[in-house]
Amino acid sequence: MSTTVHNTNEACCTIPPVLSEYEAKGTIKPYAGFQKVYITGPSTSENAIVAIFDIFGFFPQTQQGADILASTLNTTVYMPDFFEPDSAFDISRYPPKTDEDKAAVQAFFGSTASPSAAITKLKAFGEALKSNGIKRVGVYGMCWGGKVAIASGGEMTPFHAVSLLHPAMLSAEDAEKLTVPLAIYVSHDEPIAEYNKIVDIISKKSFADKNDAKNYDNMFHGWAAARSNLKN
Repeated sequence: MSTTVHNTNEACCTIPPVLSEYEAKGTIKPYAGFQKVYITGPSTSENAIVAIFDIFGFFPQTQQGADILASTLNTTVYMPDFFEPDSAFDISRYPPKTDEDKAAVQAFFGSTASPSAAITKLKAFGEALKSNGIKRVGVYGMCWGGKVAIASGGEMTPFHAVSLLHPAMLSAEDAEKLTVPLAIYVSHDEPIAEYNKIVDIISKKSFADKNDAKNYDNMFHGWAAARSNLKN
């Protein structure tokens, strides 16, 4: 897996985020080496889900999605701030309209949002959850976070399953290395040929019956994160 790939999903750079008045139900506090982790759901659950946001960081829609998962599954969802001590990408510069803004997006993916650095942090976070008594840990990632999530599911992964929602930088190479079940949900903006390759690869894995995949071709990149409108 190449972790130096910058974002290649054009939709990720052209669809603006949706403003939301949602009030998050969880809290943000230090945990497992991070200064800021959004935590929602029951504190007594023996299962956990790690959420990886998109480049907009803690956004009402991503927090609302975590709240819904926590409530529906009766489990604890943890959303670490993978960009700390830096900040998430400035939404006022999105979508990028100038060459300067476009360069800033690519620079962000190559520095603060470096996949390789985030993967290391993610695996350590998963191990910390298990050492703190959590028996089963899953992970899901949106857009940029999808790349980080699938790349964390190879050998010696602390996770029991990986899920991707409208993932950026989609690569069949990452699927080849998976050792745990994968759920992948794409929109009409993701590269369908690469998606089909991934579906074929995971269909031949020993855990094939536990995988799930769907192409939401009536949806757009970002529909489950900062670009989502959860009122409709």
